[in-house]
Amino acid sequence: MKPSNISEERLEHSQTALRSVKLLVSCYLAISVLTLVFAIFMRNNVALVTPAVWIRGSIVAASALLTLIFALQMARGSSRGYLRLRIVSAIMLVAIIVIIVLPGVFPFWMKIEQGVCGLLLLGVVVIVNGKGLRSAFAAR
Repeated sequence: MKPSNISEERLEHSQTALRSVKLLVSCYLAISVLTLVFAIFMRNNVALVTPAVWIRGSIVAASALLTLIFALQMARGSSRGYLRLRIVSAIMLVAIIVIIVLPGVFPFWMKIEQGVCGLLLLGVVVIVNGKGLRSAFAAR
C-alpha cells in the first residue's frame, strides 16, 4: 500500500459517503456536459448563448471532469485525491455563487444551471468535510 492511501478498514466505514460523493459529482459532470450540448444546439441564439456561456461552460465541464477524477481517486483511498476534491469542490462552489450573483453577465438559464451545480457541489463539500471522511483520511 502506498503511504498516501488510507487503510482498507477505514475506507470500508466510509462507503456510503464515498458513493454519495461519486453520485453527486457524476451528476455535476452530466449537467455540465449537457450545458455545453445545449449551447452547441442553440449557438445561433445570441440571447441564450453568449461568449460568457461558452467560456464558463467549458471551464465548468473541464473542472467537473477533474472533480470526478479526484472523487474516484478518493474512493480508492487516495489521500491526495481527497485533498484535491476538497479544494476543487470548495473553489468551484464559491465561483458558482459569484456567477449567480453577478448581474447581467450570464443568461438566466445558465444561472439556474449553475445553481443546480452549486447544490450538487454543496453536497460534496458537506460530505468531504464531514467528520466521517475527515477522520478516515486523517494522518496516521
